[in-house]
Amino acid sequence: MSTVLELRDLRVEFGPGRAAVRGVDLTLRRGEVLGLVGESGAGKTLTALAALGLLPPGATARGSVRLLGTELTGLPVRDLARLRGRRIAMVFQDPLAAFTPVHRIGDQIGEVLRIHERPRPTRGSARRRAVELLTGLGVPEPERVARAYPHELSGGLRQRAMIAMAVAGRPDVIVADEPTSSLDVSVRAEILAALDDARAATGAALLLVSHDLGVIAGTADRVAVMYAGRIVETAPADDLFRAPRMPYTVGLLAAAPRPDAVHALPRIPGAPPAPGEWDEGCAFAPRCPVAGSVCASGLPVLRVPPGGAPGHEVACLRPESTAGRTAADLYPTAPPPGPRPRSSVPALRVTALAAGHRGQRAVHHADLEVRRGETVGLVGESGAGKSTTLARIMALAAPESGRVEVLGQDTAGLTRTGVRRLRGRVQIVLQDPSASLDPRMTVGRIIAEPMEVRRTGRGHVAARTRELLAEVELDPGTAERYPHQLSGGQRQRVALARALAVRPELLLLDEPVSALDVSVQAGIIALLRRVTSAPDSPACLLVSHDLGVVRQLADRVVVMYAGRTVESGTADAVFGRPRHPYTRALLSAVPVPGPGARRPRPARAPAGPQEAGVSAGCAFRARCPVHRRLAPEHRRLCARGLPTTGDVACHFPYPDEGVSPPGPPA
Repeated sequence: MSTVLELRDLRVEFGPGRAAVRGVDLTLRRGEVLGLVGESGAGKTLTALAALGLLPPGATARGSVRLLGTELTGLPVRDLARLRGRRIAMVFQDPLAAFTPVHRIGDQIGEVLRIHERPRPTRGSARRRAVELLTGLGVPEPERVARAYPHELSGGLRQRAMIAMAVAGRPDVIVADEPTSSLDVSVRAEILAALDDARAATGAALLLVSHDLGVIAGTADRVAVMYAGRIVETAPADDLFRAPRMPYTVGLLAAAPRPDAVHALPRIPGAPPAPGEWDEGCAFAPRCPVAGSVCASGLPVLRVPPGGAPGHEVACLRPESTAGRTAADLYPTAPPPGPRPRSSVPALRVTALAAGHRGQRAVHHADLEVRRGETVGLVGESGAGKSTTLARIMALAAPESGRVEVLGQDTAGLTRTGVRRLRGRVQIVLQDPSASLDPRMTVGRIIAEPMEVRRTGRGHVAARTRELLAEVELDPGTAERYPHQLSGGQRQRVALARALAVRPELLLLDEPVSALDVSVQAGIIALLRRVTSAPDSPACLLVSHDLGVVRQLADRVVVMYAGRTVESGTADAVFGRPRHPYTRALLSAVPVPGPGARRPRPARAPAGPQEAGVSAGCAFRARCPVHRRLAPEHRRLCARGLPTTGDVACHFPYPDEGVSPPGPPA
């Protein structure tokens, strides 16, 4: 295959001595997918931006970036603009920020055609072509989407519109920077399928930047691993996932939580160096379990290690130290907790909950129960009603309909005093600790505040704060620092310590690791395992769209779709023998990291959870593969009557003991 994009000794600097990308070499061949992975701060996004000449203010690039033989480094802005969109295009991580908010989606896609095509198409012609592009990517109601403004679309629709804009000029190279970040598994599968369809239509090569190792395993042909601004390992995807050789890669791959089994999670100690902190030797040496004296001074270069396969190159001075060794041999490992005694006493019970927001019904019928001492995962697509359900629980007020019982008390009958007393026994850890921690308070004050509100003695507060910092594995000196001085993982540990300060009986976890790197995520999961498996541990409700995380933490799982609970059961049963067709579709959309990983296709038809507004019948029937195979008289049952609630809210569930498709009732 011919080379379409070539990076040689690429460096990106933010001033003298502050190199964030330090000599990257990459080759992208026509039609292939190259995955670029690594922790936050590794330089992945800067490398991608440098390829298009889109570096942020204050950053400068040196080295060579050649696109189809044309050198881009140092090229005038006018000449770069002629190539962007026509020869190389980018799919940004946040399409809401990338789109112009005051122009319609169709006009913005059509603008690419009007800039690059000759003869120049009219605005009407460009809009019609934009609708065709959206249709080709499987966008539902493409005419409506083309007329919409960016803020009127969901995250998944905005991302597909961004892909349509990227392929409008039929580029030779597409650069996608975290295109599936923060999306649920079904939408993620849609975006990956849209990228695959776009590449098939244009023949473009794809540089895919992602921290999601499952996405990379199921999508990339080759993978390059970055650490501290350098490529430290590169190989065909199957080879890398089967036998990584760089110690960093070994730990990174093993730290990814898998949805197919509960497993031990290794933790890479320490943190990556900041730009300019490491100029000599191997930057990973301070964290490396096999580092020797040579690693502190010798600079490793990419090469095929002894006994390695051709094309599998490692930047390591001691690659023989990892041959045949697993992450558990190299790093501290947090094993999954053992069986815990089951309690029959509910800490939280939600029955037939119905709730809405701004006049729209988001939850129609939610049922769930969390028993004391257990962790329950609440999962489902965006729009399924998870967040609304959590908000109604946390409100400790009478719901619009149904019943919420918290620690044995019906929230509908609580007085103001009762709410105040109960709130201390219920705590929440939010998704974004940066927004939930007061930036004006030190970490010590943040942790102490809940205890001070309860008028706890000063001596006990100080001792308990030190105890909590140790419990969440933070240095005592952290108490004097402010949230902005901490990493994302450290801030999430502080948020957990604050929640545990008053020894709650019910802990609500709202996407507690979704914004964290895989390696940091593993540490938080290990911490949550320890917290939730202690003898006096609180009952936990874990809300997450990451099914791998839920698999590692939850004892039982509740699945929601279109505002309704559709399946519940033990984690082993729901993940291993799902009975509702929606649960099966949801799990089939999860990419699992590993050699030979399948490429998940979309788990949905054009319609989605918006179908929550249906007044009769099963809301999933338009997407249901089982419904499509039923006889007409049985389809009418799905359309006419709502499925009964219980462990599986389905007229024709899959049998518990097998995988054969269900049939009509006897």
